[in-house]
Amino acid sequence: MKAIVQRVSSAQVTVDNMVVGRISKGLLIFLGIAPTDSMTNITKLADKVLSLRIFNDNNNRMNLSINDIRGSLLIVSQFTLYADCIKGNRPSFTNAASPVHAKKIYNEFVNYMVHKKIKVQSGTFGSHMEVNLINSGPATFILTV
Repeated sequence: MKAIVQRVSSAQVTVDNMVVGRISKGLLIFLGIAPTDSMTNITKLADKVLSLRIFNDNNNRMNLSINDIRGSLLIVSQFTLYADCIKGNRPSFTNAASPVHAKKIYNEFVNYMVHKKIKVQSGTFGSHMEVNLINSGPATFILTV
C-alpha cells in the first residue's frame, strides 16, 4: 500500500463536473493498493497518517497531527502509484491490485478513517476524477507499508 499525502488548505474532487468530495484544512491522500494488501496494511498506513505531525504549531514548527488541528481527509484512489516505468515508454500496472481487490481495500481504508472519528470525504473509485488542491507549504509526503 502506498500513499501520497499532501497537506492542503483546501481540496476537492469532481466526477462528471459534479463535486463528490471537498475539504478545507487537512490532508489529501492519494491511495495506491497492491495485490497483497490486507487489513494489516490498512491499519498500519491509516494510523501512520493520523499520527504524522505535519501541521505547524504556534512556533511555526511541524508538530501537530490531523487530529490535533481537527482537520479533514480527502481520500482518492490512484492505481498509478504502482506504475512500473522501468522499461519502455508506456507504464505497466501489473503491480497494482485488481479493481475488485483494490475497491475492497480502498473502501475499508475510508471506513477505518471514518471510525477514527475524523471528517472524511472521498473520490469515486474507478471513475475519471479531477482533483483541485491548494498544497499548504508545499508539504507532500510519500508513505509505503
